[in-house]
Amino acid sequence: MGAVSLPEGVELRVLEVGLGDAVHRDGTDRHGRMFRDREFDICEQSLSSYIISKSRGGGFTAAPVFPRRLFSQNCMFVNVDAGIAEPKDLIGKKVGVVSFQTTLSVLAKGDLKFDYGVPWEGIDWFVQSDEELSWEAGADVSVQKVPAGKRVGDMLAEGELDAMFHPLPPASAVGRSDRVRRLFPDPRAEATRYFGKHGYCPIMHLMVFPDDLVAREPWLPRAMIDMWEQAKAKTEAFYDDPSYSLLLFGRNELEAQRATFGADPWPSGLAANRANLARFIDYVADQGLIDAPIPVDSLFHDSVLDT
Repeated sequence: MGAVSLPEGVELRVLEVGLGDAVHRDGTDRHGRMFRDREFDICEQSLSSYIISKSRGGGFTAAPVFPRRLFSQNCMFVNVDAGIAEPKDLIGKKVGVVSFQTTLSVLAKGDLKFDYGVPWEGIDWFVQSDEELSWEAGADVSVQKVPAGKRVGDMLAEGELDAMFHPLPPASAVGRSDRVRRLFPDPRAEATRYFGKHGYCPIMHLMVFPDDLVAREPWLPRAMIDMWEQAKAKTEAFYDDPSYSLLLFGRNELEAQRATFGADPWPSGLAANRANLARFIDYVADQGLIDAPIPVDSLFHDSVLDT
């Protein structure tokens, strides 16, 4: 606290709220507590669930700052005995995910279909958690809830699932190198190819506000961008110090990342992220989570559409 300059008259109470099994200082269920209870004035939210909420008139708006990004290629794991050597081998297999609408799940399904020619409709999906927002799967979609007491990581390691797509892979899976490996032998190379084709590191989360708050304080979304950019610059300065990271070659990794992905693979603003957001909205619609694509501009408050 205090590292970022705040707008005059603003005080921040920063809450550390986890997701799923992760219980942090101020509890867990961050996304649900915002969508259901509007508990927070500003909240880091799942991009996919926010798009679903927005399509339903959920009463939220957002600023184009994106505190989490992931490549799906680095989050796909397979059981070593499942006979999966390449993406097409996932057809007809059992694949575990956190939930069908989790942002990483939506991204991975979309990437499979549109980048690798593997229809997600041909896969049997097993979900760990209830959906953040209610949704009914179509009759032609195979989605099952993981049995009570089971965890997707354990099921993958034991061969009950053939693959797992997970934004935070459980130790029960990644700690079993004898039983579990990544789908792509070199996920960094595959993600780099994806970045070269599409020009972005995919967005997972964005910063969301209740509509009624922004109606009273319409300057807030733009101020959020300014605060985020200050925090990002300070973070980058830490990483420039070779002594900062616990990684022995952290500075080398930073230099390699900049050489491959440019100086800022985490850009804020609408213009720099429009293609990313438009493609992801198409994924959400293709998977039946919304009736039809919605405009990218509709995600954000009017005050930040020129960013």
